[in-house]
Amino acid sequence: MNRIPQADPLTLHYDTLIFDAHCDTLGDVLAGTRHLGERSDQGHSDLPRMREAGVSGQVFACFVPQPHQQHGATRHALQRLDTFYQEMEANPDALLLATSAADIEEAKRAGKVAGVLGLEGAEALDGSLEVLRCFYRLGVRVLGLAWDYRNAACDGVKVGGQPGGLTAFGEQVVKECNRLGIVVDVSHLAGPGLGDVLALSEQPVIASHSNARALCDHMRNLSDAQLEAIAANGGVVCVTFVPWFIRDPWPGASLDDFLKHIDHLIAVMGIDHVGLGSDFDGYEQGNLAGMEDVTRLPALTAGLLARGYEPMAVRKILGGNLLRVFRQVVG
Repeated sequence: MNRIPQADPLTLHYDTLIFDAHCDTLGDVLAGTRHLGERSDQGHSDLPRMREAGVSGQVFACFVPQPHQQHGATRHALQRLDTFYQEMEANPDALLLATSAADIEEAKRAGKVAGVLGLEGAEALDGSLEVLRCFYRLGVRVLGLAWDYRNAACDGVKVGGQPGGLTAFGEQVVKECNRLGIVVDVSHLAGPGLGDVLALSEQPVIASHSNARALCDHMRNLSDAQLEAIAANGGVVCVTFVPWFIRDPWPGASLDDFLKHIDHLIAVMGIDHVGLGSDFDGYEQGNLAGMEDVTRLPALTAGLLARGYEPMAVRKILGGNLLRVFRQVVG
């Protein structure tokens, strides 16, 4: 990599289309603790802070907490979708629904945030392809198959013993996502299921918020073999700011530690397969030093340039690679 000393970090940052593969901010809004359209000193992210940070595309995860996963999962996911729609109606000058790559590019031109709706875990499908199709009609364009535990489609990483792969329903879900134009997300998925997805999917997949296991041996991180397989599929692994996915012990984890994960993923996968998946508002225990909330994203651009990444490589990491997958799968 050649150093490009003339590249100004702030100019490059705000000229770049930034697309984040995962945040959990809708949970706080649904709980009534704050509004997406109002700047807050709570949590990591909201629309004013996203716009200040230059974010153009944001996947808003509709996560179903454990108390609702067995009973009421579909309803809870719909409540999170409704929360997004209410915030979009209240903030038309700041937020739009993105169901295509063109919508995200339009948000960049207009200075808005394009919200991509995602389900985190197949629990909300209630074992039904009909429900999946209805979620698609409501605007869902990303499906995370698992959240740590077992559901009708697959096993997550916290299933004890020997976790299984995709169920027969899970195989149907992957095929239907390919047909409809929904990006399949393999973060939280147990290893056998990840292998099954990659063998079955005719479209590239993403890991929306996972890091390199070679640098931090956490169950939610991915091995080099898994990284290579996702790259061979044409997919993208989106590095996350969760401190305990970055370093063990995690207290004191820094932006430099995070950048080492980007270095490693690129060394294993190539520059076209690494993206950003903050997981903002999905963790509360501690923050990555130097990345306390979304407004600190320009420091990431500066850090990448300081490491010698060329501007085009920075653009790919911050959003270009994820947008490529979104365009190919969704349209």
